[in-house]
Amino acid sequence: MEKHPWAGLATLAVAKAVRLTKEFLNMPYVNIKITNEGVTKEQKLELVSGVTDLLSAVLGKNPATTVVVIDEVETDNWGIGGELVTDRRKRGT
Repeated sequence: MEKHPWAGLATLAVAKAVRLTKEFLNMPYVNIKITNEGVTKEQKLELVSGVTDLLSAVLGKNPATTVVVIDEVETDNWGIGGELVTDRRKRGT
C-alpha cells in the first residue's frame, strides 16, 4: 500500500498537537483578584514575577509556561461580611 504524500506531514501535525496539549496541561494558571484601588503597573509586575518565582521554587514549574492573570474588581462589585467594600472603605474598616 502506497503512503499518501502528506502522511508524514499529518503525523508531524498530530505529534505537535499532542506536545502542545501536554505543555498546556502542565501550564500553571494563577488568577489574582484585587480591588481596583490604584495598584500600579510596577506593583502588578512584582506580583506576576513573585508568583512565577514561587511556583518555580516550590513546585518546580517552568516560568516560561506560568500564566498569571490579575483581575481588578471595582469595590462596588466586591463584598465582605455581607457588605460592599465601598461602604467598608467609607467607614474606614
